[in-house]
Amino acid sequence: MALYEHIYLARQDVSPQQVETLTGQFKNVITSLGGTVGKVEYWGVKSLAYRIKKNRKAHFTLINIDAPPAAIAELERQQSINEDILRILTLRVEELEEGPSAQLRKRDDDDRGERRGPGGPRGDRGDRGDRGDRRPRREEGRAEGEAE
Repeated sequence: MALYEHIYLARQDVSPQQVETLTGQFKNVITSLGGTVGKVEYWGVKSLAYRIKKNRKAHFTLINIDAPPAAIAELERQQSINEDILRILTLRVEELEEGPSAQLRKRDDDDRGERRGPGGPRGDRGDRGDRGDRRPRREEGRAEGEAE
């Protein structure tokens, strides 16, 4: 069997409990067709780069799958029929990633504040010190005929 990373986006007006129910249904499809589901990660509601079917945000969920191609085809068919699913992406991978995904590690870093610089969330460098006079200096000797 092949290994897959599958991500689906659900509409923003669906509750997190309904997203869990959808994930359970998709897991049943995989297992009924001879596959196994590894890790399931709910990434939460995130903003989209552009509107998809009039939605600006979506619930993101990652599923690691070990299944035959027929099971993946059936999963994608059922998701394309479902009105709550905005987008799907299935990638065949050589091996499944252990532990939390990069997306969850990023969120943990943001929660702890490790990525913030010393001056605040934008990474300001704090006090820059004296910058001196910012106006250009005039030459000492003025040209003849210039008013002072």
